[in-house]
Amino acid sequence: MASQKTDTTAIPFYRDERILKIIAQIVSTVVIFGFLIWAVANFLKAADARNMELSFGFLKEAAGFPISNPPIEYEAGMTYGRAFVVGLMNTLLISGVGVVAATIIGTLVALARLSSNWLLSRMALVFIEFHRNIPLLVLLFIWYFVVFSFVPPVKESLVWPGPTFINKRGVYITWPRLTEAGSTFLILSIIGIIAAVIVFIILRRRRKYTGKNTYYMPISIVLVLIFCVSGWFLSGGSPFQLDIPFLKGFNYQGGLRLTPEFSGMFLSLSLYTAAFIAEVVRGGIQAVNKGQIEAARAVGLNQLQVLSLVVMPQALRIIIPPMISQYLNLTKNSSLALAIGFQEVFAIGKITINQAGRAVPVFGLIMITYLSLSLLTSFILNIYNRRIQFVVR
Repeated sequence: MASQKTDTTAIPFYRDERILKIIAQIVSTVVIFGFLIWAVANFLKAADARNMELSFGFLKEAAGFPISNPPIEYEAGMTYGRAFVVGLMNTLLISGVGVVAATIIGTLVALARLSSNWLLSRMALVFIEFHRNIPLLVLLFIWYFVVFSFVPPVKESLVWPGPTFINKRGVYITWPRLTEAGSTFLILSIIGIIAAVIVFIILRRRRKYTGKNTYYMPISIVLVLIFCVSGWFLSGGSPFQLDIPFLKGFNYQGGLRLTPEFSGMFLSLSLYTAAFIAEVVRGGIQAVNKGQIEAARAVGLNQLQVLSLVVMPQALRIIIPPMISQYLNLTKNSSLALAIGFQEVFAIGKITINQAGRAVPVFGLIMITYLSLSLLTSFILNIYNRRIQFVVR
């Protein structure tokens, strides 16, 4: 039998795509790390030549500057590290309330934009176009230097329901304060919420795997109510009391005070970001197949049920990814508060640089802070985003 001659010649390594890809990765890795080492070495050499101190030991030194309305205890004699923590708390505070307010306002504006009511839809359109096409810094100046300039003085404060008092020194809101026995109510409420979340997850998974109705939502709500009511009675029926602002001398005392700087920054960030969120939500809702909506109406669901049970669960899969970007932008845009004197982390860093002369460590600390906040926000929301996506088998 004649044997067929086969070509057993191996492919040369310089023509093998697998080997070439490995070599390319090794070369690119060496080049990148080499560039980074070269850049760091040159930076350290330049810093040494200019006698620049790169350590963070200055954080233990006394800051010597005041911070208006700190969210935690702070005095001018405390350290730079403490001042930086106060600035970080202000950043987290303005970013947190800004994200919540922007999400609520943006969703409502998106629904108004999709409304069949012509006037309501056009009002939402004007809101969106106005805030999307004005720089945030300009909007911040409008609220702080223009709008708040028309606010009356203390003696002639505007009185809103609550009661809430608005004057040139800020917004004074009636606020609940915990009494001496209120800690019992607070602790039991927190325990109830944690227990309800655990029960919610367990019963929901059981329903998913068994197909039987476990009533996970009613049971979780009842569990929270049981703990809250128990805490209410154990605290004597008065776990907190309303702290109402009152005029004393030349200013209001009591309640919760929102400074003009905080109020201006909060309104600017919330409304500016809400305009972008409104377009994201509108696009997500319109991306849902119209057949889904028609089928929901065909089985007798009303408009609210169609929106909450059919449209929004599907729209969230489209909305969440761009929404993450808007949340990150809001957090980073909070650094513009420096322009109106609200002392968040960037403003505190700027003052620290002027007094301690440590520009490189301070800017490094600021960058690490914003990077950590952004990565943490992305990590949490991406977990939720993965959970609501369709599973393709």
